[in-house]
Amino acid sequence: MAKAIMVQGAGSNVGKSMLVAGLCRLARQRGLSVAPFKPQNMSNNAAVTTDGGEIGRAQALQARAAGLDPSIDMNPVLLKPETDIGAQVIVHGARVATMKARDYGKMKATLMPAVLESFHRLAEQHDLIIIEGAGSPAEVNLRAGDIANMGFAEAANVPVVLIGDIDRGGVIAQLVGTDRVLPAEDRARISAFAINKFRGDPTLFSDGMTIIADHTGWAPLGIIPWFADAWRLPAEDVMDLTGRPGGTIKVAVPRLNRIANFDDLDPLSAEPDVTVELIETGRPLPGDADLVLIPGSKSTIADLAHFRAQGWDVDLAGHVRRGGAVMGICGGYQMLGRVVADPDGIEGAPQTVSGLGYLDIETVMGAQKHVSLTTARHIASGSNVEGYEIHLGTTSGPDTKNAWLDIDGRPEGAENATGQIRGCYLHGLFASDDFRAAYLAQLGHIGAVHPYEDTVEQTLDALAKHLSEHLDIESFFACARDV
Repeated sequence: MAKAIMVQGAGSNVGKSMLVAGLCRLARQRGLSVAPFKPQNMSNNAAVTTDGGEIGRAQALQARAAGLDPSIDMNPVLLKPETDIGAQVIVHGARVATMKARDYGKMKATLMPAVLESFHRLAEQHDLIIIEGAGSPAEVNLRAGDIANMGFAEAANVPVVLIGDIDRGGVIAQLVGTDRVLPAEDRARISAFAINKFRGDPTLFSDGMTIIADHTGWAPLGIIPWFADAWRLPAEDVMDLTGRPGGTIKVAVPRLNRIANFDDLDPLSAEPDVTVELIETGRPLPGDADLVLIPGSKSTIADLAHFRAQGWDVDLAGHVRRGGAVMGICGGYQMLGRVVADPDGIEGAPQTVSGLGYLDIETVMGAQKHVSLTTARHIASGSNVEGYEIHLGTTSGPDTKNAWLDIDGRPEGAENATGQIRGCYLHGLFASDDFRAAYLAQLGHIGAVHPYEDTVEQTLDALAKHLSEHLDIESFFACARDV
């Protein structure tokens, strides 16, 4: 019989995803068969599972920490925002609808059977399930029909550990306030609490821990200092996405409104000789960039309009005149073409717009989403690339004859005659050390690259060690309950 425990946060972005990854690695190191689980996630940074489904990338990292392949059961409901008020709804890895938040609020309670189905499948296969909540249980206005926090905890009968984020300030109010607004039956599910992201001397907050425990009756599990190497792990959310100072090779990345699958940036950020500069709205693309990387987008046409509204199209023209390289991945690839057509209104109103015009290609959106794990060969270097495709639309045109990737005999990608500008649908390219080395060499990088996958593994081990030193791990695991 499996045991389970749920990690919830007193707010969003308190570090739940990273903590669950570290706890999964710790449990694995103890010889337990452990699996992560998040009933509902909201993110445009998706991962592809071996069976061709989509889950949140945070759950894919947690699966890696647990020594498992990602599974659709680890995140049965995924919401992928397309507008400020609407999102694509993914259930068991597949798109089922696109709807406004108000409509989803009415629908979500009907998804509990699918969520519990996934949870129980995992419980049948593993010793321990570590569950991650979403947002905060203090959002009691959303309690009716909840599947992400206390609604799920009640349905699955699992205990909760609540995490507070002291870096934001007001952590005593975060935790005690959560206790005060929760209904009695939800309060009773919280067994313990911990403080995350502490900077400085933890002993200075010992009185604070006592105050929280006295007001709530929860057991204190510890104060977790800021984990300085967190940036070495793939970013879960666009809120966590920042540029990284590094060496002389500069990569400029325009931050699109609906940026998606931005894990392509992580291996570049980890390179000591590479500076990744994330260009926020209102800032120009820097004139000294070696590469402008246009990332994926959940809404290509809307983000193309946003790109132009910032004047980035003018900046990009100057960059190209100066001989700078341009790479577009997925939505960014589509933007680089002559035309993006959405005749059926997949992303909004039916329309056809002019692309940036740097590649002689055109894209037509369609309802069928392509989702797959993919192994490709970089034709120029002969290096193999493990990646994934996750996109709407098909792309064709003369420049696709200049494909620079090969997928089992199928040409992929396009580039202009000089190779200065290229794009493709394959995410994950830069995680391949050989490809990254070959591409950065074209930009003037000299020497070896940093082994990326080894860095992720070492960082997960370091995170597990960090938690073991600052969290009462025995008490945490003792909170878990048979399910």
